[in-house]
Amino acid sequence: MGVVCMRTSSKNFLLLAGLLALTAWDFSKHSVPLNEIESGGPPKDGIPAIDKPRFVFAEQQGAQFLENSDRVLGLVVEGKTKAYPIKILNWHEIVNDRISGRDVVVTFCPLCGTGMVFSRDVAQRTLTFGVSGLLYQSDVLLYDRQTESLWSQIQQEAVAGPMTGARLDLLPSTHTTWGHWKTKHPDTLLLSTETGYARDYDRDPYEAYYKSQRLMFGVSHVSARYPPKEQVIGIVIEGKAKAYPFSELSRVEMPVLDVVEGRPLRVVFDAASRTAVIEDKAGRELPSVVGFWFAWYAFHPETAVFSASP
Repeated sequence: MGVVCMRTSSKNFLLLAGLLALTAWDFSKHSVPLNEIESGGPPKDGIPAIDKPRFVFAEQQGAQFLENSDRVLGLVVEGKTKAYPIKILNWHEIVNDRISGRDVVVTFCPLCGTGMVFSRDVAQRTLTFGVSGLLYQSDVLLYDRQTESLWSQIQQEAVAGPMTGARLDLLPSTHTTWGHWKTKHPDTLLLSTETGYARDYDRDPYEAYYKSQRLMFGVSHVSARYPPKEQVIGIVIEGKAKAYPFSELSRVEMPVLDVVEGRPLRVVFDAASRTAVIEDKAGRELPSVVGFWFAWYAFHPETAVFSASP
């Protein structure tokens, strides 16, 4: 195999590596076309999940690596608050954690800009997750270590393996700045850079990708209505998807009052911190997804879209 690899062009070598990555999984049961699952480059666990997260308080010295403008994924469960820096999630994509007695998995797909938090309790068992190295519609595929099923982050379900069709329970989380989050939650805990791995968390490996409108991987459904990496906040209620592009929200007074499938909603957008949340009429934050337009549309091609223009 080593001789073959040395004589193979770099393009063919990447293709071979991708094929080998796919053979590591059981696809005898699946719910999506197998030709739409592809290798993202790193092998299984090549991007290491964080299984033993350590935290510091906002005023501790260990929190000084973050600037107020740095992005975090914020989580509130039964009054307890935690923040997960995107600087760290860029390098690990998954954090298996526990908060207020609830087992959760914090996930981030740098290619789609999507940070999503799920319960790890699925089908009467508690799962732990790792990074498979595979993608579906340019979105990270998690895998659970108990059954090695593959889970689509944005689709929120297992798409291959023994648990195919099982759903993940999405929890409310907030994609915001560190300054905005700690002002609102001064007692928050912050994920520490003491992850057990040697990574340069001050370097963004996706900086060039974010500055470009080009995608690294193809998707099945494409819309030119907005730039591919326009940020949107989206929600699905009773199977009905709706997206609220940040460019539209920035043009109207807050809050935006809306109704999706008969359910009244309040969409609140803070332009300064580029923070969007969706609440019910009682002001409770609802599970939603902040990410790039191309990613939302790839999974929800029938989505309704909020427009600032009547």
